[in-house]
Amino acid sequence: MEWANDGKSKGGVLAHLERLEIQVNRSRKNLEDLQRAQAVESALRTKIHKLRCLRDELRAEVKQRQARVRASTASVEHDQTLEISEQEVMERRQEKVKAILQAYRFTGLSGKLTSRGVCVCISTAFEGNLLDSYFIDLVIQKPLRIHHHSIPVFIPLEEISAKYLQNNIQHFLFCLCEYLNAYAGRKYQADRLQSDFAAFLAGPLQRNSLCNLLSFTYKVEPRSQFLFRARLLYKDLTTTLPTDVTITYQGMDALSPSWEEQRASHENLFFSKPLHQVFTSFARKGEKLDMSLVS
Repeated sequence: MEWANDGKSKGGVLAHLERLEIQVNRSRKNLEDLQRAQAVESALRTKIHKLRCLRDELRAEVKQRQARVRASTASVEHDQTLEISEQEVMERRQEKVKAILQAYRFTGLSGKLTSRGVCVCISTAFEGNLLDSYFIDLVIQKPLRIHHHSIPVFIPLEEISAKYLQNNIQHFLFCLCEYLNAYAGRKYQADRLQSDFAAFLAGPLQRNSLCNLLSFTYKVEPRSQFLFRARLLYKDLTTTLPTDVTITYQGMDALSPSWEEQRASHENLFFSKPLHQVFTSFARKGEKLDMSLVS
């Protein structure tokens, strides 16, 4: 009888030791995760600082070149006392466009002079990724006009031209860059969602040509049966983040408080982060959940 009790006691001690070992392993894993996260955060902070410094340098150079362009134009106009020919007007406009392109070469604008005027190339990018390029061939005459271009039909080129082309060609090019870069950024996010996070989608991603209206059904874990329906609207065509976000839950008329809280947190994520970053956060949460189950 004493021998049996002694055996039970030993079994209890061993079970307790095993639980302690599991707790130690979990603590060690959590510490390692924390250290890795701190290292990544430190590297990102350093990178952000370098990029901000580079941005400030580029802004300063652009401002300097803009000032030289304005000073040069003002000087020419001030010294002009005689009537000038139409050919001289064209040459002056060509030089002004050339100076603008030099000032904005870091922003994705480049170009070359042609027999008619100038051909401008607008290169788009998002998060450091070079995307599509577009060109617009301008005829330098009075009035300025567009000879040919590759701008997508859904970009409001005629509206932008009517506002700025004749009065402020610099603002015309800047505004066109804004629209094209925003469109390229939205398209890039939608493409990344379809290619990299297809496991989170339940059905196709629906989008229009401008990529300013996206609709899709998704889940926060690839194996989950709980589905959310998202509708993202980008009213401002010069932005890459939605202005209106609607998240609904499929399959249940009334949400429990925990699901409603999760739905609201998803809306905040879609408002503040690009699509692929939102689903990257979902994927990371899913990995943590899987690891806790294994432990």
